[in-house]
Amino acid sequence: MKELIGTGVALVTPFHEDGSVDFNSLEKLVNYTIDGGVEYIVILGTTAESATLTKEEKQNVIETIKKVNNKRVPLVLGIGGNNTAEVIKEYKETDLSDYIAVLTVSPYYNKPNQEGIYQHYKAIAESTDANIILYNVPGRTGSNIAPETTIRLANEFKNIVAIKEASPNFLQSTDIIRNNSRKDFLVISGDDEFAVPMTLAGGSGVISVIGQGIPELFSNMIRSAINKNVDEAYNEHYKTVELVRAIFEEGNPAGIKIVLENKNICLPNTRLPLVAGSESLKNKINQLLTHI
Repeated sequence: MKELIGTGVALVTPFHEDGSVDFNSLEKLVNYTIDGGVEYIVILGTTAESATLTKEEKQNVIETIKKVNNKRVPLVLGIGGNNTAEVIKEYKETDLSDYIAVLTVSPYYNKPNQEGIYQHYKAIAESTDANIILYNVPGRTGSNIAPETTIRLANEFKNIVAIKEASPNFLQSTDIIRNNSRKDFLVISGDDEFAVPMTLAGGSGVISVIGQGIPELFSNMIRSAINKNVDEAYNEHYKTVELVRAIFEEGNPAGIKIVLENKNICLPNTRLPLVAGSESLKNKINQLLTHI
């Protein structure tokens, strides 16, 4: 899965003032990120506010991105949920031929134990030939995929090819890298601030939020880390770290949409229950962008 090494970006969904999807801005965003040098695009991740999109809107978002991309970079599709049977049903009903992998978040709210998480992913892996990226984001799901569970899944199911690891415990990622005997299994940072150290520690890059706002700088930074150019990678990291922290101050994707407004890509609108970033956050982010 060399296509997953480097910088992937989990695209936002732009909205008009009336709340409808802004497909023209979505087209601009796709071109902007590809022109900026990212390695692949993630469609309908949680950053896309996919929980608030209708089935028809999701399909239109998918078709828009695929058309504009025109096979220039690989695509990953987000399919996940806390009802295992429904997730499997969506896998089976979706044409996955255009995607190199599917990003599947760990079940949220239910708070399954490790055996429940294992059985959830086991059932999905056995139901499809698609490549699966596990997604561990405890701050959003309410439960953590332990390194031992990740390694167990990686060793038992060859179509589980990677994990997007967004645990706040950095050592969890290094434990997976250190203890997993399957050398083709990828550990991808799900946290922009940890992307450089995780990559230097043996990870495979990042699925990023900020990467769609400053794609050239961020993707170059990750390539420096992959090539073990430590000083160069950290110099770029230190340029971006305050911006990375700022975009998450009022939740995702409110912050990154302020960045994209600054870049004339889209408006900062979100859908309830999320709200657009505050004026003070906008001023802060715009000031930080003047130094990047």
